[in-house]
Amino acid sequence: MREVEVVGVRVEMPTNQPLVLLREAEGERYLPIWVGAVEASAIAFAQQGTQTPRPLTHELMHRVIEALGDDLEQVHITDVDDGVFYASLVFASGATVDARPSDSIALALRTGTRILCTEDVLDAAGIESTRDEDEQVAQFREFLEEIEPEDFETGQEP
Repeated sequence: MREVEVVGVRVEMPTNQPLVLLREAEGERYLPIWVGAVEASAIAFAQQGTQTPRPLTHELMHRVIEALGDDLEQVHITDVDDGVFYASLVFASGATVDARPSDSIALALRTGTRILCTEDVLDAAGIESTRDEDEQVAQFREFLEEIEPEDFETGQEP
């Protein structure tokens, strides 16, 4: 397993499909995972430390975990099959729960939990970094500084 860090979320053009971009903590590969607009918003809120008047789903999950006296120890991105990614939540109690990577990432950001990815997933879906890509990531980081979570809203009620 390799630790990955969340670079951020962005909207991929021309499809307007949001994605979360992860990067190996000690490596050269990036891992793009396409997510829904609601999940992209949740990840962006968590990255920016945005407080909401009422708890969103991932904040609620965090509170439930704490209320039960457990801790989320790690998030594992475990598999990718035909473009669909799979993850699991690993708790201090020993419990493991299957989850979508987008939900897992949003929860990990709220709890300060490490995100790990299997070597197989990085081999299958990871993208090697190049100088051009590093420049694109720098531009992406600038973009993230200007974007607001509301930019991902679809007009649907949460």
